[in-house]
Amino acid sequence: MTTTLLKTATCWLALSLLLGAQAQADGMVPDTSVVIIYEAEGEAAVSVTNTDGQLALLHVTLEDIPEDTEPLLVVTPPLSRVEPDKSQLVRFILQSQQPLRTQRLKRAIFEGMPQGRSAAKAGHAQVGVTVRQNLPVIIHPKGLALNRTPWTSLTWSQQGSTLHVRNDSPYVVRLAQDLRLLPGDGKAMLPRTYVLPGETLSVQASGGPATKVRLQPATVYGFAAAAYEAPII
Repeated sequence: MTTTLLKTATCWLALSLLLGAQAQADGMVPDTSVVIIYEAEGEAAVSVTNTDGQLALLHVTLEDIPEDTEPLLVVTPPLSRVEPDKSQLVRFILQSQQPLRTQRLKRAIFEGMPQGRSAAKAGHAQVGVTVRQNLPVIIHPKGLALNRTPWTSLTWSQQGSTLHVRNDSPYVVRLAQDLRLLPGDGKAMLPRTYVLPGETLSVQASGGPATKVRLQPATVYGFAAAAYEAPII
């Protein structure tokens, strides 16, 4: 594999891991890579399949991101028994007390816990292994138009060696942490793989003054989009 191909493959793998894309594996497998809940509908449902060869318990939990700890959702059922190769429908119900003004970001964790052992293994010590799927949850406000390219709304600026990115849009923007500053070989790294509505992030950048920043955005479902170059103002 050439150096260029190796770098490209490494970049795509890193983006997949950073944005939470889920590899296919035995265990509880959701039918989506992201849970999207539309405020106008009030809830969303995800089908989770037990791909193991034995009965398992499906445990679903909600997790707040550090920047947004407001309880907005409930999940039902949080715990269920799922037979081999069968599916369980999991509902996420919105319980916001006020109308939403911007998209909100949460996480949902699907964990399968195998139950029972074969006769051959009965009576023997055994270590149980669980497989967890950690998916982003995006809550979309009522009346807000869909935006397939929210990263184009980010505003970038530079002061000395500090690069600032501001999100004045109502959309959650997902992207890889690695940034390139152009022209030249300047680099910067975001502290995480998302920029929330109304948020400004500031990071240290190398390479001196730049006129553009090259970023690797992701679609709403976490798949890599084409690299995008934004002006630094």
